[in-house]
Amino acid sequence: MYLRIPLILFLLASTSPAPSEANIVARSSKSIARAANRLHHRALKHSAGLARDLRVAFNGALLEQPSNLGNARVYCVSNPTGGLSGPAVPPPNPTSPAPPQQSQPSNGTSTSRTSPSQSSTSSGPSSTSAPLPSSPWKLLQAYQGNSFFNGWDFFTGGDPTNGQVTYVDSGTAQSSGLTEINSAGHAIMRVETTQQVPVTRKSVRITTHQSYTGGLVIMDSVHMPTGCGTWPAFWSNGPNWPAGGEIDIVEGVNDYSNNQATIHTNPGCNLAGTNEFTGTLVGGTNCAAVQTGNQGCGVRAQETNSFGAAFNNIGGGVYAMQWDNDGISVWFFPRSSIPGDITGSQPQPSNWGEPQAFWPASGCNPFQFFNSHSAIFDTTLCGDWASGVWGATGVPGQEQSCAQRTGVATCEDFIRNNGSALTEAYWEVSYVKIFQMPS
Repeated sequence: MYLRIPLILFLLASTSPAPSEANIVARSSKSIARAANRLHHRALKHSAGLARDLRVAFNGALLEQPSNLGNARVYCVSNPTGGLSGPAVPPPNPTSPAPPQQSQPSNGTSTSRTSPSQSSTSSGPSSTSAPLPSSPWKLLQAYQGNSFFNGWDFFTGGDPTNGQVTYVDSGTAQSSGLTEINSAGHAIMRVETTQQVPVTRKSVRITTHQSYTGGLVIMDSVHMPTGCGTWPAFWSNGPNWPAGGEIDIVEGVNDYSNNQATIHTNPGCNLAGTNEFTGTLVGGTNCAAVQTGNQGCGVRAQETNSFGAAFNNIGGGVYAMQWDNDGISVWFFPRSSIPGDITGSQPQPSNWGEPQAFWPASGCNPFQFFNSHSAIFDTTLCGDWASGVWGATGVPGQEQSCAQRTGVATCEDFIRNNGSALTEAYWEVSYVKIFQMPS
């Protein structure tokens, strides 16, 4: 850049409001320096480069700058809130290696991150994101916010799994502080924490009015019950169990850290040889409840944060179950890896990769062994499973048995006398959504 004396004089005359500065050339060098200094302060507001050039010109006896400055680059400092640099790009979450480059990558997993301390309810992509492709799955029913408990029946019968609980009705659950909608708009379902009880503790089991044959069920949970003696589950079943089938989406006991998804059916359903899932088969391939002592066909997740305290420590996540002509699949997405099409309520299961568990139609016709399901939440205490493994170890999360950990010989004795140990035995659920394909 060249800066010549006539141009400088013109700038001085035009930018200075004082009439005496119009004759700046006739003043002494001391006056010139003072005027230049005043001009320098004004120029700083417009261009640091212009101020620098004026200083060079005046301090150098109004000489031209060296010609090699003609190639000097001009650097613009970007405004962190936008400005000339365009819309601000939010900084990446510390758990994310880089800011998202597109609304949804090829594997169907959103690169946006939500920290465990933030609310898990997501309103989907922002207004500046590219619109999500329309999903072939259409929303049938959503349970969330203040109306979450609308559309559920509160089960009050005896616990079929022989747990140390008394399931209570809606009014009792609310008046006892076992259910509520918290300030984040999440549904809370607790067990009774009175320090000592004679036999059982009050708990909650709810079942959707809405039933479905085939579908996609998505559940976002921030927290699930955990601790010795607990046995929580999110599952579904049909009429005349086991004729209508049972699909356990989330289930485990005590201090387990890896989810177990399981199906239970009438005889004739088998897990065909397949490696199209990421979990590990537990038990056999015969899914018939009556022929396996109700063991069914279970698949244990490989993710050590898919259940219990480890799940809660990451702010939870999303479980999805798809039931279609190909079979039955279950996926788990930690809070930091929930696909954008799920948060945007346009689910695209074909983009989600291998599921945690999969029971293909080739071994078990999903519309022969399963029908008319309702979704269910429950938390029982002890019961056939949690009591049965009270003294056992070897399952992820249960490196020490509950008998050793608590110093109590039986699950039932522990539950009756240690209500304060059950403060983590609660569900906190953001939403449940049920989708179906249009007929």
